[in-house]
Amino acid sequence: MRKLAAVILVGLFYLTMQTWAQTSTQAPAKPKPTAPTAGKPAAAAATYDRTLLRPTMLKETAPETFQVRFETTRGDFVMTVTRSWAPIGVDRFYNLVKHHFYDNMVVFRAVPGFVVQFGISSYPAVSAAWSKADIKDDPVTQSNKRGFVTYAKTPAPNSRSTQIFISLRDNSFLDTQGFAPFGVVDAAGMKVVEMLYDQYGDQPTNEQDQISKAGKAYLDSKYPKLDVIKQATVVGPAAAATAAPPKPAAPKATAPPAQKPQ
Repeated sequence: MRKLAAVILVGLFYLTMQTWAQTSTQAPAKPKPTAPTAGKPAAAAATYDRTLLRPTMLKETAPETFQVRFETTRGDFVMTVTRSWAPIGVDRFYNLVKHHFYDNMVVFRAVPGFVVQFGISSYPAVSAAWSKADIKDDPVTQSNKRGFVTYAKTPAPNSRSTQIFISLRDNSFLDTQGFAPFGVVDAAGMKVVEMLYDQYGDQPTNEQDQISKAGKAYLDSKYPKLDVIKQATVVGPAAAATAAPPKPAAPKATAPPAQKPQ
């Protein structure tokens, strides 16, 4: 019996050593997440450049010419900007792009044969910060032809802020209303612009106050098919660019691109 007990003990000891040898060579388990300390919630990741909350800080002078690439849910297009066309507007636009104002932004207005318009921040706090940051008007030196880019504004003078539009046709009738073009999208880029979802027509345009107050969540809920600008970035000096060729279209009774419902 003593010999049997001794054999059993030796066997158990051997099995224990084998188990220890195996477990000691395994990778350590990943530690479980630690719950936040009471009263100190974990910090949320920044969703936008905090400098956008202080418009008066964005005063950098733009280069004489530069290009901006817009990456959208329909593809990319490049906008060529010329400062001499509208210096005040171009400086504002350059600063907005550099601080990623147009990133993660919904293209809320796309009217076939007229314009594509965007420029309401997806973040209500940013919209509130820019609500009274209007800039003075620039003289109109270019015409609102197909592919040209211009600020939206109200009929009041000096009411440009952050919204811009791209003409889908010859909208030269806007020239006499103070809409000063500052950039242009070429023919290849206009193919992308024209693919942006346009079946909601002008309906979202009439809800700009709600969009500003609730941000992207409002548009995602009510107009889920609208396209999004994933990001807009300055990509370098302007290349030799030409305006998109005119596209004949019958005039439509549409309101000028305004920042607020008319």
